Amino acid sequence: MATTTSSFVFLSSPPRHSATLFRFRYGIGGRRGWKPIKAQSDVRKEHVVIVGAGIAGLATALSLHRLGVRSLVLEQAESLRTGGTSLTLFKNGWRVLDAIGVANDLRPQFLEIQGMVVKSEDGRELRAFNFKQEDQSQEVRAVERRVLLETLAGQLPHDTIQYSSRLARIEATPNGDTLLELMDGSKLLAKIVIGCDGIRSPIAKWMGFNEPKYVGHCAFRGLASYSDGQPYAPRVNYIYGRGLRAGYVPVSPTKVYWFICFNSPSPGPKITDSSVLKKQAKELVRNWPSELLNIVDATPDDTVIRTPLVDRWLWPAISPAASAGRVVLVGDAWHPMTPNLGQGACCALEDAVVLAKKLAGAIKSEDPSVEGAFSSYGTERWPRVFPLTIRANLVGSILQWENSLVCSVRNNIVIPKLVRLGPLLEHTNFSCESL
Repeated sequence: MATTTSSFVFLSSPPRHSATLFRFRYGIGGRRGWKPIKAQSDVRKEHVVIVGAGIAGLATALSLHRLGVRSLVLEQAESLRTGGTSLTLFKNGWRVLDAIGVANDLRPQFLEIQGMVVKSEDGRELRAFNFKQEDQSQEVRAVERRVLLETLAGQLPHDTIQYSSRLARIEATPNGDTLLELMDGSKLLAKIVIGCDGIRSPIAKWMGFNEPKYVGHCAFRGLASYSDGQPYAPRVNYIYGRGLRAGYVPVSPTKVYWFICFNSPSPGPKITDSSVLKKQAKELVRNWPSELLNIVDATPDDTVIRTPLVDRWLWPAISPAASAGRVVLVGDAWHPMTPNLGQGACCALEDAVVLAKKLAGAIKSEDPSVEGAFSSYGTERWPRVFPLTIRANLVGSILQWENSLVCSVRNNIVIPKLVRLGPLLEHTNFSCESL
């Protein structure tokens, strides 16, 4: 999802007891206090402002649009940031895309995945599953991030997204509005702010959230391209080693997504040369099944990325709420999770439609309470996303085991004889009516 840099003056929410507009800020030397400011004619007023034009931001904007609520989406890049590779959407993600009216534009472009196969690093098949046999209603497709973003954006009014709009400062006002200042000096006074600004969300930091925590492993990802057609069956393929795992899944008739996840005591240096990343990825699995190496070889260098995996556990009574006044968080900005369950994007889509329904209802009611709608959203979504975040973390930790004896038990007993896929997919159940 879209992210922004942390070039903010972070503020505490002010008390609401004055009609005069104030800035409340932390000074560079630690001094802080209230400073009255004059009303400025160059401050543009907006009702609903969404920060970030990633999956969460565009899905929220489109959900609100379907419900008759206009929003402005601020995106720091000059255009949609369509980099990245692919993401897996299970049936809960597709239920949301159906509800907001874009699923049928996407389905013909991507293969429906029939099942999954688990192998050991020597290529031995440990277990195979069929999704429909486990759950007839299951729907799994890997979707190119670029196509998903372009499809969502294409359904919005043409003036919804404002590009080249990097936030420089957020300021709370006593009446509950939020002043957003951009790097170009322009200012917006928003009645409602929805933070969809990604894993390193400055808005989340402003609200008091801790930085997401590194979980001890990193992932290489890439999108292989086959101009004459890719040769793989429509199923997810996992390969498990010791402290190392990999996987690949066909996305479309010409694209295959892959990942390699490895243990590392630290996130390591940031490397921008994608050819170096590709070489490092291949080196990790040089003795693994040749099909994986062939897929990596078929990957354009510029699609290869390396990311440290992080998450944030929303402990009750410790973590801040999802909202503060009329500012609220959606998706990775609120609950970043590791990709081990394939639920990051799905949960962001769920967030978007739940929030949009509650906010639109509040706006259209005779006695609107945006704060109440945001509080209700947080109350409803927390029991959903907190357990999933923990579960994804624990699954990743188990799959990254390094001990040879433990890995042998996993590969020879747990996976072949004990694992049942049905219970592992129960989290993909989600009801969502059309907007």
